[in-house]
Parts: sequence; structure tokens; C-alpha cells
Amino acid sequence: MIEYIKLFWEGAPEGEPPVILYEVDTDNERLALRSIDISADGCTRDISDLYDGAIEITPIPTVEELNAHVWGEEFHACIIEQAEFEAIWETHTYDGVPK
Repeated sequence: MIEYIKLFWEGAPEGEPPVILYEVDTDNERLALRSIDISADGCTRDISDLYDGAIEITPIPTVEELNAHVWGEEFHACIIEQAEFEAIWETHTYDGVPK
């Protein structure tokens, strides 16, 4: 099963995306299939292989874990529809306001 997550990173350091979208394969250890970094100015960067060159592969936490602040107070997340993820992936535009 595939799950789509929108992650908000409050107070993201300069150069880091305050919003990240993940396409998560819940049947494969919650590994990300694709992700989209959204910068503070709304520019997007599609990432087709999040683990390219990675030393350690880390599963994507659940929305419940993120919202329980298991990974830090600065993160919160919500489930989104596949259509929202695909639209941003294809158009390279994000109309939401990063939080």
C-alpha cells in the first residue's frame, strides 16, 4: 500500500525545505518511493531516489509518530491524497504556504 505524507518542518534551517512530501511504501518497511522538497519560496525539487548515495536507509515515520513529536517538536504531518502529490510532482508548483 502507498501512503502520501506532507511533513511540515517548523523553523527549518536556512537551505532546508520547510515542507516535504513523501510517497511511502507501507509494504516495504515504510521506505520512500519518491519525495518532493518544497522551499520557503514555494520552489519544488522532485527526488526520485531519496536513498541515492545514502549510507543508512531510514524508514519514513508514521504521521502519528511525527505528530507525537517522537522525531522532534518542530515536525508535524498529515496524510494527503495521491492526486496532490502527483500534481506537485508534475507541475513543480506548490500553492500552499509553508508553515
